[in-house]
Amino acid sequence: MATLLVLLLGASRGDAQAARSASGFEQPYAGSPKYEGFAPTMATRRSEVNRPLGARAAERIARAIGLKKADVFTAKQYALFVSGKGVGGERAPAELVDKSVRILTNTVGTPFYTKIDGKVTPVVLGSYGLMVSTDGMLESPANLDAPTRQVNSVIEPGGYMSTWCRNNGAEAALRRLYRSAYTAEAVWGNKAQKQSGEAQLIPNRFQVVGMSMGPPLWIVNFALIYTLNPKLAAKMPAYWTPIPANVALAIAESPNGQVPYSDYRSSLPVR
Repeated sequence: MATLLVLLLGASRGDAQAARSASGFEQPYAGSPKYEGFAPTMATRRSEVNRPLGARAAERIARAIGLKKADVFTAKQYALFVSGKGVGGERAPAELVDKSVRILTNTVGTPFYTKIDGKVTPVVLGSYGLMVSTDGMLESPANLDAPTRQVNSVIEPGGYMSTWCRNNGAEAALRRLYRSAYTAEAVWGNKAQKQSGEAQLIPNRFQVVGMSMGPPLWIVNFALIYTLNPKLAAKMPAYWTPIPANVALAIAESPNGQVPYSDYRSSLPVR
């Protein structure tokens, strides 16, 4: 948390001299140089905030990181997987995957619905790398409380997803996923999560964004969602947007990396 606060309030001499990649992210937040250029860049116009990738960009990125549309889940396999059906299907891990996909595709046209002050409210925060929990708390999708963090045990090699794929004819999709940038970037993403404390926010020069919009985890999530359903991968954020300083500081100072969304809603403009 201390590092994040320094970056928000003004970099120290050592921070200013730290090596950064072309994207402005330091390691391990930049991930593999080979794939970093395919991750979102920072939004420079209001119209780019929470804009989805679109099918054309999604296909271009998929090819660049080693994915092929011929090897993804079929529509039937995806429907069975996220509903906990198929051979050996289970409801709990399937629900984690389904919730995670909805959180990570939270862009214009695909709001995430949650309760705010007792009222079901549409929220769009994908570009910020933030989400709102079912009890109205604003947090990074990498927060320990988030489905998008808890799903790691489901998608890890040898876990539920691997077993389901073998039992339901999706081995080719699984092999292609593991041979893609997914495997290398997962290592970087794990390192980034381990050193980001409860807040799970990452610095980019003097700005901060949620962990899910840093290159390695964005690419990991893109590869996974594309493998499950390319149409959904096209709804992921095309650009990352800096979190306003007051919001980032509040999250960083929180003991659990969460703050009430209703308190900071006005600080997070959406188009």
